Amino acid sequence: MTEAQYLDGRLLLAMPGMGDPRFNHAVIALTQHNASGAFGIGIGEIANGTSFHELLDDLDIDPGDTADCPVHLGGPVEPSRGFVLHSPDWREEQSMEAGPFGLLSGSLEVLRAITEGRGPKRWLMALGYAGWGPGQLDEEMRFHGWYAAQFHEPVVWNTPAESRWTAAWRAEGIDPALLVGQTGRA
Repeated sequence: MTEAQYLDGRLLLAMPGMGDPRFNHAVIALTQHNASGAFGIGIGEIANGTSFHELLDDLDIDPGDTADCPVHLGGPVEPSRGFVLHSPDWREEQSMEAGPFGLLSGSLEVLRAITEGRGPKRWLMALGYAGWGPGQLDEEMRFHGWYAAQFHEPVVWNTPAESRWTAAWRAEGIDPALLVGQTGRA
C-alpha cells in the first residue's frame, strides 16, 4: 500500500491469528486514515455489563422512551470515553465526518438528542476507540493483521454485533471458514 492509499470509510476485519487477543474477530469502522495515523470505532463486540440505559443513568440523562440497547466495545484506547457512530441526519459542530458511516459524535448532546427523539435515525454507541500512529496500521496490514473490507450498509446497521465479522467477510465474497491463521512470505 502506498502512502496515498488511505482506507477511510472501510471496515477493518481482524485476520485470524493476528496475535493480539484484544482484536480477535474485530470489526472496526475506520473513520480516519491519513499520514498522521488512523482512528476507528469497534462495532463487532459488545461491552460486557454495560447497556445504553445504564450509561445514560451514569450520566444523569433520562432515557425517555428510547429502547435500551447494547454498547459496543469501541477499542482499547480511552475505554471510558463514549462515541456515537450515526447517520448524517443529525449533526452538531463537533461531529466528525466518518465517510460512508455518516458522522461520529462524542458529546452528551447527541445522547440527549437520541433520548428526546430528535437525534439520528441510525446510531451505534461505543466506549473507547482503536487508534494507530503514523504508518502503524499500514505496517500491521503488511504483516496480514487486517483486511480492509468495503463499507457494507446492511453489515453495519442491520447485523447484530456478534455476527458482523462473519457477515462482513461474506459480503466481500469470502467464506471466513476458509481463512487460515498463518501466512507465508515469498
